[in-house]
Amino acid sequence: MSGDAPNPDLQRIAILPMYDFEDLRAAHDRLWAAIAARLRTQISGFVPEELTRETALLPAWRDSGLLLGQTCSYPLVTALNQTVRLVLTPIYMAPGCDGAWHRSAVIVRADDDVADLEGLRGRRCALNGWDSNTGMNLLRAMIAPIARSGRFFGEIIVSGSHHRSLGMVAAGEADVAAIDCVTLALLTRIDPALRAKIRVLDWTQPSPGLPMITSAMNDDATLEALRGAVIGAFQDPELAETRSTLLIAGYEMLAYEAYRTVARLETVASEHGYPDLA
Repeated sequence: MSGDAPNPDLQRIAILPMYDFEDLRAAHDRLWAAIAARLRTQISGFVPEELTRETALLPAWRDSGLLLGQTCSYPLVTALNQTVRLVLTPIYMAPGCDGAWHRSAVIVRADDDVADLEGLRGRRCALNGWDSNTGMNLLRAMIAPIARSGRFFGEIIVSGSHHRSLGMVAAGEADVAAIDCVTLALLTRIDPALRAKIRVLDWTQPSPGLPMITSAMNDDATLEALRGAVIGAFQDPELAETRSTLLIAGYEMLAYEAYRTVARLETVASEHGYPDLA
């Protein structure tokens, strides 16, 4: 996909929402400012001064004005198919990461004596969202082989976010949740008290990490400028502290084919008679 010629009057947006917790917003702002400064020397037209926040994610990811974003890999291979282009995939420094691939931690309360996945049968599961690879898709694939008649959990509670799922398990409002390992590392660093209230029972299999994307309407020159700007910011010595705050250790150029792993997880779960997390 080569994209169309860029429209210099297009009102472009930039969103980095996946790990943009309140305590990390200043660091994301610094990262974007460095990327944007590089882009202004490479592309024509509007480059946003600030990140767009407080917006519905799917419409923003699909926006023809999306200059740079970061998305979950499940929407990438479902709702966003053919509407975005891959820029690169960040490498994060967190337990559960292996290069640009990551896992979900299956977490329970620290004082819960459950010893294995089987011990979670009939329990309450907190789910951040049905379109989440780390919260839903990876967990579904993990549970599918031991589910019975399409069911395993006693209740699925949609929390709306990994942060809320963690809080629900810690407070006893849910018994288990699958949490993206980068989210888990960031939130337990921000809130050490939370770390003491939960424990990791198990880890899912790995899948490709959260990619940075741009609209499919952007041409090859814009895509290459974006990659150069992001890589420059990822390598800038003056941003070392910012990257450390965000747990960013580098990047990989994963091909779209790598992300088909995410879709295959869904297929495997269906083949086990477990098409829905339940």
